[in-house]
Amino acid sequence: MNYWTQSKDNIYVAAHRGWSTVYPENTLLAFKKAIEIGVDQIETDVRITRDGELVCIHDAAVDRTTNGTGKVCDKTLAELKTLDAGSWKGAEFAGERIPTFIEFMELVKDHPTMTLDIELKEYPVDGRDEIAYEVCDRVLKIIDDYGFTDRVVINTFNGKLHEYMEEKYGSKYRRHIYYPLTHMGKVKRDPYTSSAYCCCMFRALYSPINMATKEEFDRMIALGVRPWAPAGVKTQEHVDEVIACGGELITCNNPDEILAFLRNRGKHN
Repeated sequence: MNYWTQSKDNIYVAAHRGWSTVYPENTLLAFKKAIEIGVDQIETDVRITRDGELVCIHDAAVDRTTNGTGKVCDKTLAELKTLDAGSWKGAEFAGERIPTFIEFMELVKDHPTMTLDIELKEYPVDGRDEIAYEVCDRVLKIIDDYGFTDRVVINTFNGKLHEYMEEKYGSKYRRHIYYPLTHMGKVKRDPYTSSAYCCCMFRALYSPINMATKEEFDRMIALGVRPWAPAGVKTQEHVDEVIACGGELITCNNPDEILAFLRNRGKHN
């Protein structure tokens, strides 16, 4: 099955950390509810615990999205599993937990058309090169083991990690990069010539939805890179801008509304 062929009248919707406007982000509940409303893709983040377990959480520390404090990498999985990852969003979500990456894959494995956007949050910086590459390799192996190789894009804001994937795996995995290049850190070569997808962003200073101009979308298309829109897209007006720019996918926190906006314009099947 070709998961990535789409018409110009079918803009994909990716749930950013799950359905994160309504449910606590990066929890199994947020992922499940996003799947139920018919999103095309789930986006999540992967970090490593002190005892080497892979977990789905965005921030380096647990403070914002749990009732705990401290860095993810300083805690064991057992310690993380004691934390409440739901109450910060609402009392009705008390008891939600930080999921492991395996738990995430177990949730999505039975949805035959679902694609995934996996963001690697461990970077090869500050002496953590070996850990970052290990996490990358393990994530890719799990993806292969679950038969998702053709259904996944791998993204990271670290250009060095993209170069590691390209050098070790070639074109086996679809890679998702960012515009402008300042989002990628230091790079040895132009990542736009070897990647499949690009989230076309500006700094918020330049655009209230943090989205690049049509000229930059066109530039990516000319390079053979398929342009996606960032999670700042929230309204019908924003969606219309994505359509005008030629965006192929919208990563969003409010997938229910974005799906409705797109269908209102005849842009989602």
